[in-house]
Amino acid sequence: MSASENFSLARAWLQAFNAHDVTALVALYAEDATHTSPKIRVLHPETGGRLVGRPALERWWRDAIARLPGLRYEETALTADGDRVFMEYLRHAPNEAPLPVAEVLEVKGGRIVASRVYHG
Repeated sequence: MSASENFSLARAWLQAFNAHDVTALVALYAEDATHTSPKIRVLHPETGGRLVGRPALERWWRDAIARLPGLRYEETALTADGDRVFMEYLRHAPNEAPLPVAEVLEVKGGRIVASRVYHG
């Protein structure tokens, strides 16, 4: 994919997430995609912080939205090339200070094959 297509994919990702449209969000991922996050490691230590496959991603995001119905991400920067997107955003959750987050989406064939979240 081109950088502009991956940029559009990242915007679609943010839009689906902020709409809490888990179905649309998960549809952006390949069937066997992985998602790695420090929050997963804390809440589900048995995973080592890594989820594999659309069903696991769907369960994760549905649970997150149920726990934090006001959760939203505020885009601060997007950088894309033909293989990946680097997203920076502020995570806004009820009763929590905004958290700066960086996330990398690796893309192949128009689908996200891996995503990795980084934050302090």
